[in-house]
Amino acid sequence: MYNTVDIMNKGMQCLTEHMGVLEAEHFISIIIKEKFDYTKWQREYFDRVPQGEFYKKALAYSSENPYHGSAERVENEL
Repeated sequence: MYNTVDIMNKGMQCLTEHMGVLEAEHFISIIIKEKFDYTKWQREYFDRVPQGEFYKKALAYSSENPYHGSAERVENEL
């Protein structure tokens, strides 16, 4: 399990890699300013996804992006 600092670092790394530093900072400021409720947004978003669509996309993503990490590390983190 990751601690808070590790999760924040991984989140910032993901945001900056995919959005760039400025847009990542803008995204964070929007979340804070709007008192964004991720859980509510997620529920509303996924309720609109047709049944089975998420599963199909997850399978496609998994096929296109196979895991190359260490299985031992995953087992030790659980």
